[in-house]
Amino acid sequence: MKTIKYLVMVAVLMVLAPSCSEDFLELTNPNRPDVDNFFKTEEDFWYATNAIYQTLYYDGSYMRFCQLALDLRGDDVKGDSPWDVIHNTGRFSLPNNSIMQEWLWVVFFGGVHRANHVITRIDDIEWTDQEMHDRLLGQAKFLRGLYYMHLVKFFRNIPLILEPYQSADEFYQSQADPELVWDQIYADFSDAADLLPVQWENAKDIGRATRGAALAYLGKAYLFNHRYGDAADQFEDVFDLGIYDLMENYGDNFTEEFENNQESIFEVQFDRDVGGTVLGWVDEPAANWSKTTARAITYGPENFGFSDVLPTRYLFEQFQIEQTVGGEVDPRLRETIIYDYPGCTLYGVAFRDAYPDHTKIFPKKYQNDQSGIENEFDWRSGINERLMRYADVLLMYAECMIQLDQPGVAAQYMQMVRDRVDLPDREMEFAAYTKDQLMEQLAHERFLEFALEGHRFDDIVRWGWLYDPDKLAELKVNDPEFEAYVPGREYFSIPQQEIDTNENIRQNPGY
Repeated sequence: MKTIKYLVMVAVLMVLAPSCSEDFLELTNPNRPDVDNFFKTEEDFWYATNAIYQTLYYDGSYMRFCQLALDLRGDDVKGDSPWDVIHNTGRFSLPNNSIMQEWLWVVFFGGVHRANHVITRIDDIEWTDQEMHDRLLGQAKFLRGLYYMHLVKFFRNIPLILEPYQSADEFYQSQADPELVWDQIYADFSDAADLLPVQWENAKDIGRATRGAALAYLGKAYLFNHRYGDAADQFEDVFDLGIYDLMENYGDNFTEEFENNQESIFEVQFDRDVGGTVLGWVDEPAANWSKTTARAITYGPENFGFSDVLPTRYLFEQFQIEQTVGGEVDPRLRETIIYDYPGCTLYGVAFRDAYPDHTKIFPKKYQNDQSGIENEFDWRSGINERLMRYADVLLMYAECMIQLDQPGVAAQYMQMVRDRVDLPDREMEFAAYTKDQLMEQLAHERFLEFALEGHRFDDIVRWGWLYDPDKLAELKVNDPEFEAYVPGREYFSIPQQEIDTNENIRQNPGY
């Protein structure tokens, strides 16, 4: 049951409307609570916390655009769209006023704003249910940390806003030192880990943030900043919870049938049966909004979707470097890429009947091609987006162990992920590698495990490949879109409307 989506749907965003009145005229809508008459009861904070999750459902977020922003700049993906926004993202050529930057900025700062309301006001009332108080505060802090993590990775130079806007002076803030933003992210995830339950007891709460999610993201935040010991501590705490494991079948992580499974640590809950059929753009939510994702149609193969995104040929070839113990192709290939292999069908049609050009390849992850539907053209996929998988924690921990000079431990955790897809046991071989060799192998393992899941470009940036001439040359060979990269464009430009409106905002280098 994915009831959290119903709760988000009914959580009207009362916290956003300011009060306005004069002695002779009452301008406040009595049917729409605002910040002056809201936040009076425990139930008000429950609704307000649910509303913070709404950020995950906008088109500028995980309804569609966030996946594109995360995926397109990696060497596992290339844009194949007539729409310049998608076409130019992976080519590092977006103009300053593109809706890619604008919508990412708007939705994630909107989520921060909603979280700030809960975090700063939650102790203004007397609480009879301390557990409810702690769990609401923990969710608000987790989501603020998550949204700020997206913002600092996308834009780097951003304002750090920790209070609800009360005046123009507070609204027009300067950009903060990125290290201060990261410090706040650490603090929010750490606080959330202390406040959130390991698991939610009630099925209606599936999809809410948990202690494991906060710990995993805290570790990931430390890893992004090369604090390997701190990151490893958090990942070990995730292991100690004892509730996560790899799914036996890798492909079960990307379908509706096995949502919220034992490998999933945090995922965005989508469902065709929740709400209405109106797509959620960047606007005020309404009861007829769908809680679905447009990923499937955007990434969908020709004739069945827009085919705006394609896997690179380099990715396709990398899957075939190493065979399984039984001499078969890596099973992740068929779960990641739709291509011409014996018996391949999609949407009820044989691949060779659908495509005279048998060399074509398309994304497989998060597609409904085996669900019985004819195509994705209704824009409404119900497949949950898995943002944090246990496999990621295992390989991030392996990376920490490499950097902490524990190659044997790193090799053990890398092999755990390989074992799931029946790749040969190379633990002893990996353990004897130099640090550089082991990092190269880890990069390869992550490339195949998380292709088309929005991790690759973050990895490239974290590993410094864009600043290494040899590595950058390799990226250009593997994915010619990197030919257009110039220093600074690992981050998006600050939306021009923000610069025009706020004199304290400066454009990012490289633009």
